[in-house]
Amino acid sequence: MGRQEPKMRISERALTVWKLYGWISAAVTLLIGAGLTTLTLIFDWSIWFIIGSAIALILEIVLFVFVLPTLKWKRWRYEVREEEIELQHGIFIVTRTLVPMVRVQHVETEQGPILRKYRLATVSISTAATLHQIPALDINEADALRDSISALARVAEDDV
Repeated sequence: MGRQEPKMRISERALTVWKLYGWISAAVTLLIGAGLTTLTLIFDWSIWFIIGSAIALILEIVLFVFVLPTLKWKRWRYEVREEEIELQHGIFIVTRTLVPMVRVQHVETEQGPILRKYRLATVSISTAATLHQIPALDINEADALRDSISALARVAEDDV
């Protein structure tokens, strides 16, 4: 029998942030569609440019605002143990990663303006070869997790 999935979830406010990212992306698509519509009218191009732009916009809104953020949030889990960090994420292909504490080189929290507005942060865990991230944690939880992983990594390093 395989391992149980990690227990911890990211903040539910991640849904709001990811939906906002979806709306921002849709706004860019709308601007491109408006440009194509203008060019279609000016140069008498096929009406299919306008129809294609509208379909692309509708699909983008449905997928990136209403469907994918919820699926992404439901799949994202993590767990920090004494000897390893386990991450699980993915929508269609679920990826489960184990990061040994002895491989952790440094840990940091990151916040952009949108995450800051919603009091969220991303925890980045660096090893020699890769960077792993736990997105959209409550800021207090992210700070505590960063400190905890850092302390566990120091203990693991001392044991080697």
